[in-house]
Amino acid sequence: MIILMIILAIVGGALLSVQAAINGQLGSKVGVFRCAFLTFSIGALVTALLILYFEPKQAVTLLDVPKWKLLGAMCGVPYIVIMVLAVQRIGVAVATVAVIFGQLLMSVLIDNFGWLDNAELPFSPYRLAAVVCLGIALYFIYSSSRDKKA
Repeated sequence: MIILMIILAIVGGALLSVQAAINGQLGSKVGVFRCAFLTFSIGALVTALLILYFEPKQAVTLLDVPKWKLLGAMCGVPYIVIMVLAVQRIGVAVATVAVIFGQLLMSVLIDNFGWLDNAELPFSPYRLAAVVCLGIALYFIYSSSRDKKA
């Protein structure tokens, strides 16, 4: 089951890169905020249909959870807007690796300190190595993009 979840996460990441490439092009034609609006509108419609047809009943509703837990929904808006802007200027690869680098840095902090009601998973030399390796990857991908433009 763990391997399946890792594969699904990789597929999800691949789809985010496809989304970034498409949204970068669309945003340059219709505007960043219109593009973001379309992304969330279509996403809301598809999600509503998935809820209607496939979501089992839950014991807790959105009205019952602590209100700070609803703020996660707002994190998608800056992500989409930033990616639409960034892809147009630095390309899909650099923008995507930069996003993943930011995700890794924040996720290591969340794990280490148990922020946002998550279990504590202590920082380790392996996690530090992963952060450093991804930072190096970002540098090389950025450098290769910069060299090509020059």
